[in-house]
Amino acid sequence: MTHETRTRAKIGVLVPFTNTNLEADMMLLRAPDTTVHFQRMGGYDVDEIPGSDQMAGLGASDISHDLRMISGVRPDVVLYGCTSATLTHGPSFDAQLAEDIKAGSGALSLTAAGSLVAGIKAVGATRVGFSSPYLGEINQQAMDFLAANGIETVKCADVGRELGNYGQGELTPEEVFDLACQADHPDAQAIVLSCTDMRSVEAITRIEGHLNKPVVTSNQAMMFCLMRALHLPRHVGLPGRLFDLL
Repeated sequence: MTHETRTRAKIGVLVPFTNTNLEADMMLLRAPDTTVHFQRMGGYDVDEIPGSDQMAGLGASDISHDLRMISGVRPDVVLYGCTSATLTHGPSFDAQLAEDIKAGSGALSLTAAGSLVAGIKAVGATRVGFSSPYLGEINQQAMDFLAANGIETVKCADVGRELGNYGQGELTPEEVFDLACQADHPDAQAIVLSCTDMRSVEAITRIEGHLNKPVVTSNQAMMFCLMRALHLPRHVGLPGRLFDLL
């Protein structure tokens, strides 16, 4: 029997406490000989619809305890695993949060929102189709966030109904595929699927095959950015053209 060395990198991930898919996606995407360690964080009301105010509150909440907990594994990188929590505040807040996490953990820090932008830029797109399970207000803030980074949203598609904190994670990969197709536009150079709790990773290959465009998702982009930063080579099974750029 052969065993992984588990010495290549330790990946810490801060996860909203109702999120049911980020952990599964990280385990699907992780490189051999790396380990992934999770710390769940609160800062929002599970019974409230996750609108702009609630997500902004999560982004601004005190995560010092969470950083102490995740620091126990001496991570090489810490991922902030909620896209909308910083999309609602803007790029400057997002960049500062990454710096604060780095200072509090002693590790490289990457946010979901920052990684999404980095992934879009990596595939060379300046015009995108955008989709998410968010309420309309957050979608507008997300498009403003992208615009502040030089990325134009030429079409935005949402689920057309309010989803609770668990409803976002209950969308199936088939529903995510349909959302991606709704977000397509002749001028869109890539399709962006935002939300760490949406099952986008499992739909990437099918979407790219159907639309013949690169797809960038929150969880995929975080893994791409950490692999690039830590100089981890591509391994078998990573979905999407984004990983071809490693």
